[in-house]
Amino acid sequence: MKKSIVVSGVLSIIAIVMIAIAMTLQVNKDYGKIDANKVVALNKVDIKNMASSNRVIETPREEVVAEKVEEVPMEVASQAIEPEPPAPARVEVYDNLTIEELSDKLNRNLNSSIAGYGNMIATYALQLGVDPYIATAIMLHETGCNWKCSNLVVSCNNVGGQKGSPGCGGGSYKSYPTLEDGIIGFLNNLYNNYYAKGLNTVETIGPKYAQSNTWISKIYSYIEKIRAN
Repeated sequence: MKKSIVVSGVLSIIAIVMIAIAMTLQVNKDYGKIDANKVVALNKVDIKNMASSNRVIETPREEVVAEKVEEVPMEVASQAIEPEPPAPARVEVYDNLTIEELSDKLNRNLNSSIAGYGNMIATYALQLGVDPYIATAIMLHETGCNWKCSNLVVSCNNVGGQKGSPGCGGGSYKSYPTLEDGIIGFLNNLYNNYYAKGLNTVETIGPKYAQSNTWISKIYSYIEKIRAN
């Protein structure tokens, strides 16, 4: 009886050991199996993780604010300042006057039909070498153009009381086609018949030009008037 009990106990222990071994083997066997679902899930996780790991991690960039650049004016090369051309030299042609000043002076004394002919008289008289004051004074005395020109001037453009042909209205005083022709004709006569012969003063011109004893004083009176204006 006692022996039987011992054997039974040993067998029980052996059985327990065998069961334990069997269970261990089963666990190891199960452990070695790979659940396909788990693998798929694992792969998904890994792929997801890989995708996440492959994503470029962008660090937040600081917003770049474009600075307003102040415009600095470029220096322009200073242009060379050209000096102003010198004023034309003053050219005095008679009595310390320029031709313009002399023309204006004569014009201030010329009225009626011969008003404004100062430049023509001054220019041509100086060209001939005739004193423009004497020439103008004779014209004013002979024509009355200091106030109102005579009919000889108005009708026949004779500004010096000259005689010749063609006659004005059939008379002895010469007729000219235009007032310009009359002025030039008078100055030519004064030069050719007086200045060219050495008669270049009022005193030497007077006795030949007019028979009046007051002619010389009247011409000088006009000259003084011209100078004063």
